[in-house]
Amino acid sequence: MNAAREIGLAACRKAIRAASSSIRAVHRIQPDRVLAFRQESEGAIRDAQRALAPYPMIAFAGFLHDAEKEYAEAVLTAALVEGVPVPEYRELGVGLPAWLNGLAEAASELRRHLLDRLRAGETSTAERLLASMEDTYEALVAVDYPDAVTGGLRRTADSLRAVLERTRSDVTTTLLQVRLQNALERRAADEDRGGSALP
Repeated sequence: MNAAREIGLAACRKAIRAASSSIRAVHRIQPDRVLAFRQESEGAIRDAQRALAPYPMIAFAGFLHDAEKEYAEAVLTAALVEGVPVPEYRELGVGLPAWLNGLAEAASELRRHLLDRLRAGETSTAERLLASMEDTYEALVAVDYPDAVTGGLRRTADSLRAVLERTRSDVTTTLLQVRLQNALERRAADEDRGGSALP
């Protein structure tokens, strides 16, 4: 049992490190690295699950849940950024509470990517990402079960709400600035055309 715990702990740490690297690669738009780190994280998760399967008491101690959550967050972040359907928990081979919390944290991760897209002038992409954050939050707050069942989802969803509100404010401010700038540029262009028509 102790040997299984040590194997499981080491594998979970490896899974978490690889999942974090995969998320960073998503933000840096490095698809090859995203996939490589995701596969590394998944392999470590499977190693941990196999080692801990005979010992449920250890498997449910919490560290496997945390690693599964981080792996799910990495996969779901990439899916939300790409705008493709998110894989369900059975497809990822993780527990449902880990998947739910991973989804909430993936939606929070969208803020960083969204701000990067705003800085790049990609406002339509930023608006799509904001809509994904809003849809995810609305879906998660509808999960009305005790925290003991959902792995503390209510607290994670509350954190997402705060991130969502700040992000919505940032997007709104930026869009208004872009519209104002476009209006000023159009007016300047109209004045230039009018001025050139004068003798």
